[in-house]
Amino acid sequence: MLRFVLKRIALMVPVLLGLSVLLFAWVRALPGDPARALLGERANPESIARVTERYGFDEPLLEQYLRYLGALVTGDFGSSIRTGQSVTESFLERFPATVELALAALLFAVLVGIPVGYLAARHQGRPLDTIVMSGSLLGVATPVFFLAILLKLVFADWLHWLPTSLRQDARIDATHLTNFYVLDGLLTREWDAAWDAMVHLVLPGLALGTIPLAIIARITRASVAEVLNEDYVRTAESKGLTRRLISRRHVLRNALLPVVTTIGLQAGLLLSGAVLTETVFAFNGMGEYLFDAIGQRDYPVLQGFILFIALIYALINLLVDLAYGLIDPRVRVS
Repeated sequence: MLRFVLKRIALMVPVLLGLSVLLFAWVRALPGDPARALLGERANPESIARVTERYGFDEPLLEQYLRYLGALVTGDFGSSIRTGQSVTESFLERFPATVELALAALLFAVLVGIPVGYLAARHQGRPLDTIVMSGSLLGVATPVFFLAILLKLVFADWLHWLPTSLRQDARIDATHLTNFYVLDGLLTREWDAAWDAMVHLVLPGLALGTIPLAIIARITRASVAEVLNEDYVRTAESKGLTRRLISRRHVLRNALLPVVTTIGLQAGLLLSGAVLTETVFAFNGMGEYLFDAIGQRDYPVLQGFILFIALIYALINLLVDLAYGLIDPRVRVS
């Protein structure tokens, strides 16, 4: 197992190196000039030339990339052209917000999607199956930003049940140790702060988690339906085993492998796809910051944040592969 983990970690190096090349070329292919975007109305030939020289945009692309790669090796992701803040500091400041939102969305998707998909598989061809499949199709087809605005309009503006935006009520004097607001509230025993942070996660978590929920439900239904037709399930039923025992030992465990793969992929997509949700709810996470960086042509922020996300995505895939061994002993042996 240790050899497998080390091998997978070693394989991440060429993947991230190749991504850095593609990313470097992509951000410089974006239309517009970062110096002009930074200066705005104050832009004139002299100031543009000064900013261009300061950040090395006038150097050959190969020299720019080698300098950027050398900084990456030392752990330096550069500084924002717009704010001057270190990309690493910005990431550590905003990453907890995106992680909290992604975990809330994933928890909602898994806790609802797997049971719903299992029930649909158990009732194939019946009204429950039709409702679940129709609902999952609607969930996949609904744009995240539209659902976010709709949830905000109904539950925050009309019913006043939930807050409209931000991560926490500004009137709460909370202590932030890790920038994970829920965790900070629990660690400091500031229960009102922890509860308020969780309440602020409800609407953006529901909006962001709807598409993963629909996908997980559909994959679970298909996987469980396939397992239900296997010979060993029919053998277990003929032996008189209870449905609960058959479901736990034979159906769910064997149907979980494709579901776990889907959950891992969705977890990575949630981290990279929270831009619209964070923008609608002013959640102050990585997505909102990345959205602003794209508009301002902030090269260091774009490169650093996307590389961070790619690294996290690779680690999530490693955890998914390790989970295979826990679910299916045959995978662990191989």
